[in-house]
Amino acid sequence: MDDLHGFSFYRNPIQNIEPCRAITVVDVYRYLVGHYAKPQTDTLRSLTSPTEAKKYKATHFDYCTFSGLFRKRNEKELIQHSGLLCLDFDHVGNPDRFKEQLLKHDYFDTELMFTSPSGDGVKWIIPIDLKGWEHSRYFKAVANCIESTGLPPVDKSGSDVARSCFLPYDPQAYINPKYSEYVEENIFRPRMGECPF
Repeated sequence: MDDLHGFSFYRNPIQNIEPCRAITVVDVYRYLVGHYAKPQTDTLRSLTSPTEAKKYKATHFDYCTFSGLFRKRNEKELIQHSGLLCLDFDHVGNPDRFKEQLLKHDYFDTELMFTSPSGDGVKWIIPIDLKGWEHSRYFKAVANCIESTGLPPVDKSGSDVARSCFLPYDPQAYINPKYSEYVEENIFRPRMGECPF
Protein backbone atom coordinates (compact mmCIF):
# COMPACT_ATOMS: atom_id res chain seq x y z
CA MET A 1 0.00 0.00 0.00
CA ASP A 2 3.01 2.33 0.39
CA ASP A 3 3.09 3.27 -3.29
CA LEU A 4 -0.63 4.00 -3.13
CA HIS A 5 -0.53 6.36 -0.11
CA GLY A 6 -2.79 4.75 2.53
CA PHE A 7 -5.12 6.93 4.62
CA SER A 8 -8.29 6.60 6.73
CA PHE A 9 -11.90 6.32 5.49
CA TYR A 10 -14.93 7.08 7.66
CA ARG A 11 -18.65 6.46 7.33
CA ASN A 12 -21.07 9.35 7.84
CA PRO A 13 -21.97 11.32 9.89
CA ILE A 14 -19.03 13.64 10.53
CA GLN A 15 -19.43 13.02 14.28
CA ASN A 16 -18.12 9.49 13.63
CA ILE A 17 -14.40 9.83 14.31
CA GLU A 18 -13.59 6.11 14.21
CA PRO A 19 -12.15 5.10 10.82
CA CYS A 20 -13.87 2.28 8.95
CA ARG A 21 -10.69 1.16 7.18
CA ALA A 22 -7.53 2.23 5.36
CA ILE A 23 -8.00 3.13 1.69
CA THR A 24 -5.93 4.51 -1.20
CA VAL A 25 -6.24 7.12 -3.94
CA VAL A 26 -7.52 4.37 -6.25
CA ASP A 27 -10.27 3.43 -3.78
CA VAL A 28 -11.40 7.05 -3.55
CA TYR A 29 -11.38 7.39 -7.33
CA ARG A 30 -13.61 4.31 -7.67
CA TYR A 31 -15.92 5.73 -5.02
CA LEU A 32 -16.13 9.14 -6.74
CA VAL A 33 -16.88 7.84 -10.24
CA GLY A 34 -19.22 5.13 -8.95
CA HIS A 35 -22.81 5.83 -8.00
CA TYR A 36 -22.31 5.46 -4.22
CA ALA A 37 -22.69 9.15 -3.38
CA LYS A 38 -24.87 10.22 -6.31
CA PRO A 39 -28.18 10.53 -4.39
CA GLN A 40 -26.54 12.60 -1.62
CA THR A 41 -24.68 14.79 -4.10
CA ASP A 42 -27.84 15.50 -6.13
CA THR A 43 -29.81 16.32 -2.98
CA LEU A 44 -27.10 18.58 -1.58
CA ARG A 45 -26.85 20.58 -4.80
CA SER A 46 -30.61 21.10 -4.84
CA LEU A 47 -30.64 22.75 -1.39
CA THR A 48 -30.82 26.54 -1.40
CA SER A 49 -30.21 27.24 2.29
CA PRO A 50 -26.49 27.26 3.20
CA THR A 51 -27.36 26.17 6.74
CA GLU A 52 -29.42 23.23 5.50
CA ALA A 53 -26.71 22.27 3.01
CA LYS A 54 -23.99 22.30 5.68
CA LYS A 55 -26.06 20.13 8.00
CA TYR A 56 -27.00 17.72 5.20
CA LYS A 57 -23.38 17.33 4.08
CA ALA A 58 -22.22 16.60 7.64
CA THR A 59 -24.83 13.87 8.14
CA HIS A 60 -25.02 12.17 4.73
CA PHE A 61 -21.51 12.05 3.22
CA ASP A 62 -18.75 9.54 3.89
CA TYR A 63 -15.33 11.13 4.20
CA CYS A 64 -11.61 10.50 4.46
CA THR A 65 -8.48 12.07 5.92
CA PHE A 66 -6.18 12.26 2.90
CA SER A 67 -3.10 13.19 4.92
CA GLY A 68 -2.92 10.14 7.11
CA LEU A 69 -3.93 6.98 8.89
CA PHE A 70 -5.53 7.63 12.28
CA ARG A 71 -6.71 5.64 15.28
CA LYS A 72 -9.36 8.36 15.66
CA ARG A 73 -9.79 11.56 13.64
CA ASN A 74 -7.55 13.72 15.77
CA GLU A 75 -4.05 15.11 15.21
CA LYS A 76 -2.79 13.30 18.32
CA GLU A 77 -4.11 9.96 17.01
CA LEU A 78 -2.08 10.03 13.78
CA ILE A 79 -0.47 6.65 13.04
CA GLN A 80 1.34 7.61 9.85
CA HIS A 81 1.34 10.53 7.41
CA SER A 82 0.26 9.47 3.92
CA GLY A 83 2.52 11.81 1.98
CA LEU A 84 -0.56 13.52 0.52
CA LEU A 85 -1.97 17.02 0.89
CA CYS A 86 -5.59 17.90 0.16
CA LEU A 87 -5.98 21.45 -1.14
CA ASP A 88 -9.52 22.79 -1.08
CA PHE A 89 -10.59 25.66 -3.35
CA ASP A 90 -14.05 27.13 -2.76
CA HIS A 91 -16.28 29.05 -5.20
CA VAL A 92 -13.98 28.82 -8.22
CA GLY A 93 -16.68 29.72 -10.75
CA ASN A 94 -15.99 27.11 -13.41
CA PRO A 95 -14.59 23.97 -11.74
CA ASP A 96 -13.74 22.24 -15.04
CA ARG A 97 -11.66 25.15 -16.31
CA PHE A 98 -10.01 25.52 -12.92
CA LYS A 99 -9.07 21.81 -12.89
CA GLU A 100 -7.28 22.30 -16.22
CA GLN A 101 -5.25 25.13 -14.68
CA LEU A 102 -4.22 22.96 -11.75
CA LEU A 103 -3.23 20.04 -13.99
CA LYS A 104 -0.81 22.37 -15.79
CA HIS A 105 0.75 23.71 -12.58
CA ASP A 106 4.54 24.01 -12.80
CA TYR A 107 5.39 22.92 -9.26
CA PHE A 108 2.91 20.27 -8.15
CA ASP A 109 1.84 16.91 -9.55
CA THR A 110 -1.75 15.75 -9.25
CA GLU A 111 -2.61 12.45 -7.61
CA LEU A 112 -6.38 13.00 -7.64
CA MET A 113 -8.75 15.88 -8.37
CA PHE A 114 -12.52 16.19 -8.10
CA THR A 115 -15.36 18.67 -7.82
CA SER A 116 -16.46 19.36 -4.25
CA PRO A 117 -19.86 18.13 -2.97
CA SER A 118 -21.36 21.62 -3.40
CA GLY A 119 -20.43 21.64 -7.10
CA ASP A 120 -18.60 24.99 -7.06
CA GLY A 121 -15.26 24.03 -5.58
CA VAL A 122 -12.33 21.73 -6.33
CA LYS A 123 -10.38 19.27 -4.18
CA TRP A 124 -6.78 18.84 -5.35
CA ILE A 125 -4.71 16.00 -3.89
CA ILE A 126 -0.95 16.37 -4.36
CA PRO A 127 2.02 14.28 -3.17
CA ILE A 128 4.39 15.86 -0.66
CA ASP A 129 7.61 14.92 1.10
CA LEU A 130 7.56 16.42 4.57
CA LYS A 131 11.33 15.96 5.08
CA GLY A 132 10.95 16.55 8.81
CA TRP A 133 8.54 19.49 8.47
CA GLU A 134 5.30 19.63 10.43
CA HIS A 135 2.21 19.13 8.27
CA SER A 136 0.80 22.59 9.08
CA ARG A 137 4.07 24.33 8.20
CA TYR A 138 4.37 22.45 4.92
CA PHE A 139 0.73 23.27 4.09
CA LYS A 140 1.34 26.99 4.61
CA ALA A 141 4.39 26.90 2.34
CA VAL A 142 2.39 25.16 -0.42
CA ALA A 143 -0.58 27.54 0.01
CA ASN A 144 1.73 30.57 -0.27
CA CYS A 145 3.37 29.11 -3.37
CA ILE A 146 -0.01 28.51 -5.02
CA GLU A 147 -1.24 32.04 -4.29
CA SER A 148 2.01 33.50 -5.63
CA THR A 149 1.29 31.84 -8.99
CA GLY A 150 -1.99 33.75 -9.31
CA LEU A 151 -4.42 31.00 -8.28
CA PRO A 152 -7.26 31.62 -5.79
CA PRO A 153 -6.45 31.17 -2.09
CA VAL A 154 -6.56 27.68 -0.61
CA ASP A 155 -8.95 26.95 2.27
CA LYS A 156 -6.69 27.29 5.33
CA SER A 157 -8.44 24.44 7.20
CA GLY A 158 -6.21 22.03 5.24
CA SER A 159 -3.38 22.91 7.60
CA ASP A 160 -4.95 20.42 10.06
CA VAL A 161 -3.45 16.98 9.35
CA ALA A 162 -6.72 15.39 10.52
CA ARG A 163 -8.88 17.55 8.24
CA SER A 164 -11.81 15.59 6.83
CA CYS A 165 -12.76 15.62 3.15
CA PHE A 166 -16.30 14.66 2.13
CA LEU A 167 -16.56 12.31 -0.86
CA PRO A 168 -19.18 13.22 -3.48
CA TYR A 169 -20.18 11.73 -6.81
CA ASP A 170 -17.95 13.01 -9.61
CA PRO A 171 -17.90 10.89 -12.78
CA GLN A 172 -15.30 13.29 -14.23
CA ALA A 173 -12.82 12.92 -11.36
CA TYR A 174 -9.17 12.88 -12.44
CA ILE A 175 -6.63 10.34 -11.25
CA ASN A 176 -2.95 10.33 -12.14
CA PRO A 177 -2.36 7.98 -15.12
CA LYS A 178 0.35 6.16 -13.13
CA TYR A 179 -2.51 4.40 -11.31
CA SER A 180 -4.16 3.13 -14.50
CA GLU A 181 -3.30 -0.54 -13.94
CA TYR A 182 -4.82 -0.39 -10.45
CA VAL A 183 -7.93 1.43 -11.70
CA GLU A 184 -8.53 -1.14 -14.44
CA GLU A 185 -8.00 -4.08 -12.09
CA ASN A 186 -11.38 -5.53 -11.12
CA ILE A 187 -10.91 -8.19 -8.46
CA PHE A 188 -14.60 -8.24 -7.61
CA ARG A 189 -17.64 -6.29 -8.68
CA PRO A 190 -19.87 -5.15 -5.81
CA ARG A 191 -23.62 -5.45 -6.08
CA MET A 192 -25.50 -2.43 -7.43
CA GLY A 193 -25.64 0.28 -4.79
CA GLU A 194 -22.91 -1.22 -2.63
CA CYS A 195 -19.80 0.72 -1.69
CA PRO A 196 -16.68 -1.01 -3.03
CA PHE A 197 -15.10 -1.09 0.42
